[in-house]
Amino acid sequence: MVAPVAGVAACPAMERLGYCGLGIMGGAMARNLVRAGFTVSVWNRSPGRAEAMVAAGATRADSPAAVARSSDIICLCVSDTTDVESVLFGPDGIAAGARAGALIIDFSSISPDATRDFALRLARQGVALVDAPVTGGAEGAQKGTLSILVGGADHDVQRAMPVFQAVGRTITHLGPSGSGQTAKLVNQVLVVVNTLAMSEGLLLAAKAGLDLRKTVSAIAPGAGGSWMFQVRAPQILSGDFRPGFSIDLQQKDLRLVFDLAGRLGLDLAATRLAFAAYDRLIADGHGGDGNHAMITALEPSAGIQARAPA
Repeated sequence: MVAPVAGVAACPAMERLGYCGLGIMGGAMARNLVRAGFTVSVWNRSPGRAEAMVAAGATRADSPAAVARSSDIICLCVSDTTDVESVLFGPDGIAAGARAGALIIDFSSISPDATRDFALRLARQGVALVDAPVTGGAEGAQKGTLSILVGGADHDVQRAMPVFQAVGRTITHLGPSGSGQTAKLVNQVLVVVNTLAMSEGLLLAAKAGLDLRKTVSAIAPGAGGSWMFQVRAPQILSGDFRPGFSIDLQQKDLRLVFDLAGRLGLDLAATRLAFAAYDRLIADGHGGDGNHAMITALEPSAGIQARAPA
């Protein structure tokens, strides 16, 4: 099922929402849910981010369990598999407060195998889980234009659809539990290989003496263009490596990619090159930079920087 959506207006009769995890992506999505008219209870490990959401119209809860107790649908968006497990099943986790009939939407990017296990554990107490990792960067989260990759039972996905429509533009139900997470790993392969290609292309243009901004403008609409190139290449030229998605998180996802690929007998050579470049940057203390900073790992051997300040 693919549902391109311009947006949806919530009403008081709609289900009460909870949101756990208010980082770059989660905070923007939670804000869009409030703007859509949903009643939203929020929790974050760092309380300051929850307070910012209260100022935007949400209600702050003291724990994931407290969020679950006041919500019909509970969303979460945290960093990795162990974080999701902790927020779900920790001593004061969502599972401790969720009532039978509740629905959990996990927007995190985590292990497909763990997702299927979490869904089974929650089902024993009558709680459903839909995996819904997103792609589109911080920009997409802020604008409500994310692509959402969904795994779960049909009726649960349909129930989650008003939430998806408030935070995303393209919603695709890919199959049963874990399918969304598997598709996100496919997406991450494409992201890093596109980033590697973008980096090498910009270095070639710089070394050849081309006007870099004109080159980007000329190539972006053509066959060599991509979302990464259109959005991140201008940031590279400006030396702006603030994270829409950090290198640390990118590497976390690539480890999941290699785990799956290894079991399937795939090598993914280009992905390994990208992983090695990111490893060098992490070793130099740049794990918090945006994933487009890959080019800075390649520039020393090229003997040139691809910069063209506006």
